[in-house]
Amino acid sequence: MKLERCPWATKNPLDAQYHDEEWGAPLHDDRLLFEFLILEGAQAGLSWSTVLAKRENYRHAFDHFDVAKVARFNDAKIESLMQNAGIIRNRLKIISAIKNAQAFIAVQKEFGSFDTYIWAFVGGNPIQNEWRLMSEAPAKSDISDAMCKDLKKRGFTFVGSTICYAFMQATGMVNDHLVDCPRHLAVTL
Repeated sequence: MKLERCPWATKNPLDAQYHDEEWGAPLHDDRLLFEFLILEGAQAGLSWSTVLAKRENYRHAFDHFDVAKVARFNDAKIESLMQNAGIIRNRLKIISAIKNAQAFIAVQKEFGSFDTYIWAFVGGNPIQNEWRLMSEAPAKSDISDAMCKDLKKRGFTFVGSTICYAFMQATGMVNDHLVDCPRHLAVTL
């Protein structure tokens, strides 16, 4: 039987590349974790394909997700971002990115890194699921509920449980590749 990639990643080449190279691979780099936190929040109400198509524009607009720089964005920068057609021009999401950068820095100071803090929700090890159909994968979990609650307590916004679960999938905290997908085994190694 031929193994096939997860069905959501067959719509376009960008989705396929992201699926094959990043999605579900355990990630422990604070800058990249911050990037995914912001991009997952930007996705709220939209498709991941939409955000993925704008990812490079986000990297430029948000100073390559340098958390210290984003934390200092001011009203003039917000207005500039609101005029940037290369990103999702939602004022609340832009302001959220700035607030989240500030909260992210506070977490780094408290725990030594955001990586240490966020991976503690799964005990430092990815959750290995065994889904045969995408419909079996949940939109949220008890862990994403707890993550959401704690992030909000720390001042983060646009971090609902569904966003947190998508973040967990993207950063490899949970392996939701289908068992027939070649990446399922690859991200466990």
